[in-house]
Amino acid sequence: MYAKIIKPLFDFLAAFIGILLCSPVLIIIWLVLAILNKGKVLFIQQRPGKHGKPFNTFKFKTMNDKRDTNGELLPDYMRITAFGNFMRKSSLDELPQLFNVLIGELSLIGPRPLLMEYLPLYSKEQNRRHMMKPGITGWAQVNGRNAISWEKKFELDVWYVDNCSFLLDIKILFLTIGKLISSSNVNASEHLTMERFTGNNK
Repeated sequence: MYAKIIKPLFDFLAAFIGILLCSPVLIIIWLVLAILNKGKVLFIQQRPGKHGKPFNTFKFKTMNDKRDTNGELLPDYMRITAFGNFMRKSSLDELPQLFNVLIGELSLIGPRPLLMEYLPLYSKEQNRRHMMKPGITGWAQVNGRNAISWEKKFELDVWYVDNCSFLLDIKILFLTIGKLISSSNVNASEHLTMERFTGNNK
């Protein structure tokens, strides 16, 4: 009942209100990035949604497009801008994802959408993290994020899928807000590029 009806309705209303309240900030960041990045404002990347169905997730662009002498993009840590670093630390780069929530591709709370290339690398149990919509924040994000292993992250994601409830979502929401206020690394993998998932140890 909650996951199928109440949660999607809450997501829509929260995203709609959030976009309205954050519209001045969204406009200001958009204008600043348009100037700093020569018109390139959004970072758009395909990610797996519910049941692994791909969708395009939106974020404010935090890195430039500088390349080496061979035309290859420089490492992430060399391309992140000062303003981009500020947005990541404050999670302002995540604000455009409210539009993903509004159109029903994301939930406010759920397993974070990772890379499409990871899909064939999950075990059957780990793949259950895709049984529900991914979220902007989630149980793994408030329980260590970059300080825990991939296996532990997936374990937390699957636990959330099995135990999703209104009270749990409220708890995650308040934990996320608390970590953001205290500048804890709730999205540490966004601040520093985390090690790629290469599959499970045999």
